[in-house]
Parts: sequence; structure tokens; C-alpha cells
Amino acid sequence: TDLQPLTSYDVVAFSGENFTEVRTVTTDDAPALINGALEDWSFADKNYYPYAEGAAPYWATGNPGATTLGESFNLTTPTSDIRPGSTGERAARLQSMYPNMAGIGKFAAGNLFMGRFAGVSGTNGVVHFGRPSTVRPYALHGWVKYDQGMVDKLNKVPVDAPDLKIGDPDQGSIYIAVGDWSAEEYGGDADSPVAIDTRDESTFFNSSNAGIIAYGEVVYNESVDWQQFEIEINWRTFDREPTHIIIVATGSSYGDYFVGSTQSIMWLDDFELIYDYK
Repeated sequence: TDLQPLTSYDVVAFSGENFTEVRTVTTDDAPALINGALEDWSFADKNYYPYAEGAAPYWATGNPGATTLGESFNLTTPTSDIRPGSTGERAARLQSMYPNMAGIGKFAAGNLFMGRFAGVSGTNGVVHFGRPSTVRPYALHGWVKYDQGMVDKLNKVPVDAPDLKIGDPDQGSIYIAVGDWSAEEYGGDADSPVAIDTRDESTFFNSSNAGIIAYGEVVYNESVDWQQFEIEINWRTFDREPTHIIIVATGSSYGDYFVGSTQSIMWLDDFELIYDYK
């Protein structure tokens, strides 16, 4: 604990009177998340984007897919409903919806993720998860508020929730993964290597993904007012070098299956990576 980033330290291990030779080690960098405070937003071509106008995209949403049916279907938008004690002016509001035209459409979960929206095919979407990163954080800290709705859209029963039915509670989730995914293996691109195609369940991301080196998640099974969260990240090995980081938040965690509640809303504010072990 209490080590400084990018700093060299002399280290020994000892037991009683026995000491190892001195080793010099240098700590990794500990960068802050780009737009982790979720203050920067822009609007173009019917869509809200979670980055400033002219800035390089870092976070993304499913808005470009949903708004093909109209500007009113922006799933994720900036809001002035910020967390208590914030020095900022904006947070993110994730609203699950049923974008449709003349009654024809599909359920879409409110979402925020690291990566980019890659495109649509009919009423299906393709997203690429991940941003380049070699960091080894201990935890993800932030603020969340969640209004839980009851499932009113059930396109297909999720594999890991075979008993889910209309009228059951929806659930929200936030997860973080650090890994060594490659675009060649996972179908994305160099910056965002993990492709998720809602037409193909085999591409859906989960905690058993082979590219994961470290993972942490929190699931919300009930409504909560603004509260802090801290997701401890479980490192599965230290023998592999991280290449990318993924953070995903959604008000309807089975949104990949087009399942959830149009009444579920999640608010997010002030994401922060914690590097100091406790």
C-alpha cells in the first residue's frame, strides 16, 4: 500500500535473520479514467455521445442503433441529476426502451461501455468493447442510482436465467474486466478488440471469457438511491500482461437477449480506478 506510480523502490523479503538480495522494482502508472466523471458530452446526428465535441471517443453507448428509429430513442443521455456532494454538473442516465416504428422494433437496454458502436444490421447491433490499457487496478469506484422495473420485454430467454418471465424483476449491472484480447481472435479492432454481435449468442461477453485476466462485477436486484460502489477486481493470474480494459454498465443486464424492463433506469457518476490495495 501507499506506493507512488512510476517510482522505483528497493525491495527485500525476509524471515527472521534471513534476507534476500535487494531487488529494484518500478511501479506501473496509475492513470485516471478518461471522462470518468462523465462530465463531457456532445450531440450530433440525433445521438448523445459521452465525450466532448471533437474529442477522441473513449466511452460509447447503444444510442446510434436505437436512434435509427428516431431521436427520442436516445438510451443514454447526460443529466443534471448528479450524485450527492459532486463538484461536477453532469452524470449519465441509462434508460432501457423499446425503440420502434409503427409498433415494429426491439427492446434496447440503457448502457454505457468502453469501446465503440460498430453498426446495425436490421434491428440488431454490433458493438466493440475495450480500450488499450496495461494498468492493474485493485478496484473500480463510483456512484450509482437505480430504478428497477419489472420485465415487460422477453425476446428470448437468457441462457443463465432459464426461468425468467414477464413480470419478474429486471436487474442492472456494472462490471470491469482487464484482459489480453486480440482483434484477430475476438472480431473487433485494435483499440476495441471484443466484438459483441446481438445476432450471435456465442459472442456475448461474460465472466468466463478466456481473454479475461481480472474481473469484478456488481449486480443490482432492487432499486437504490444514490450510493457509492466499489467493485474489487479479482486477478486470476499475474503471468499475463494486460493489453485492454473493459467497463460496461447497464440498467437491464440481459439486454443482449433483448430482455428487460422499459421502466429500468440507471444513473452513474464519477467512475474512478483504485490502484492501492487494501
